[in-house]
Amino acid sequence: MPVQASPVLLKHHSSSYKGTRSMVAVQPRRRLEPDIPAWTPILYQLQLTEIRDKADPLSLPISDRIRIGNQKRERGNFYFQREEYSMAAQTYCMALDMLTTRTHDSQDCTLEEEEEVNDYRVKCLNNLAAAQLKLEQYSEALHTSQDVLFLDPNNVKALFRKGKLLSDKGDYEEAMETLKKALKLEPSTKAIHAELSKLVKRQAGVTEMQKWNPKSAQLLGENIAPFLKPPKKKPPGMSWKLLLGALVVALGSLVTSVVLTARN
Repeated sequence: MPVQASPVLLKHHSSSYKGTRSMVAVQPRRRLEPDIPAWTPILYQLQLTEIRDKADPLSLPISDRIRIGNQKRERGNFYFQREEYSMAAQTYCMALDMLTTRTHDSQDCTLEEEEEVNDYRVKCLNNLAAAQLKLEQYSEALHTSQDVLFLDPNNVKALFRKGKLLSDKGDYEEAMETLKKALKLEPSTKAIHAELSKLVKRQAGVTEMQKWNPKSAQLLGENIAPFLKPPKKKPPGMSWKLLLGALVVALGSLVTSVVLTARN
């Protein structure tokens, strides 16, 4: 229940012990039931009731790993919906650390357990790639998408992301192959059609640039400057006919002036 007090946050630290109380101030972005409007300052009082060591995934049963890993994945989805993409990515990575079939004693799990773990890993990796794209971590998102395709080669989301990222990098041939595979699996998806159309235009532009090479440096040797810059036009000179005409007019004027002077 809201308390009228100055907002204070006491972070947990190594000296915390059972019974420690902390005050946490929050402002929820959404309305809370029953009647708390969004962005209302709320002050919570928390009490530490139990301290447990972090669970070692390799020592837990597969069923516990799946349960804890999926809880962390859903927590990552919560952060993603709140547009806290960095926290979402960190939480997805924590979930992936939990979603493993390895053990300390190298015991093999059942085929059903391995398939279930891989299924949750695929979901978590796809969510992580989405968060990395929001954070503009494009190389990481490409790597994560490839990890998805290692587990599920026909995962359309990962194929689409990989194709788009490759296209943005300029790897057009591999991008075309990847997007065509995604389109074959989901021919009605408009986003794939749009990305393929964009890719075709990019390839056409590169082809036109490669064709436009009227004077290559190899043919011209070192003297390619005239083809890099247009030659400067010389200012137009006066025609010899105009000069002759002007001279005749000048002489005529001089003769006329002399005759008039002599008469006077």
